[in-house]
Amino acid sequence: MTYEQYNKFCGSLPATTHVVQWGGSHVWKVGGKVFAIGGWDDASSGKPRAAVTFKVSKIAFEMLKEEPGLRPAPYLASRGMSWIQNYDKPGLSDRDLKAYIKESHRIVSLGLSKKKQKELGLNQDS
Repeated sequence: MTYEQYNKFCGSLPATTHVVQWGGSHVWKVGGKVFAIGGWDDASSGKPRAAVTFKVSKIAFEMLKEEPGLRPAPYLASRGMSWIQNYDKPGLSDRDLKAYIKESHRIVSLGLSKKKQKELGLNQDS
């Protein structure tokens, strides 16, 4: 997934904001709370390599944390939070990565106050 694809997808989710922070990471938030972090570094091949970090359920964390190309997110997971980083191949397909980012958006939005969710037009079906 490229920067453009990542940013376009995250921007298509409801009530999101985008900032560049933490050393150039593309950080996406819902209601002021982070749901996805995209950072790129130079791999040994000389091509930029994506590292996309997202929040997951406890069950998904246990399933994904040792899959090739995935790992517990640096800093966040070491503090007991259920965040996964897709950082290398094979990792997740773009389709699966988008599904996890969308679920991260949902998980984080459910943590907002009911008032904030209503203001943002989120989770009104539940």
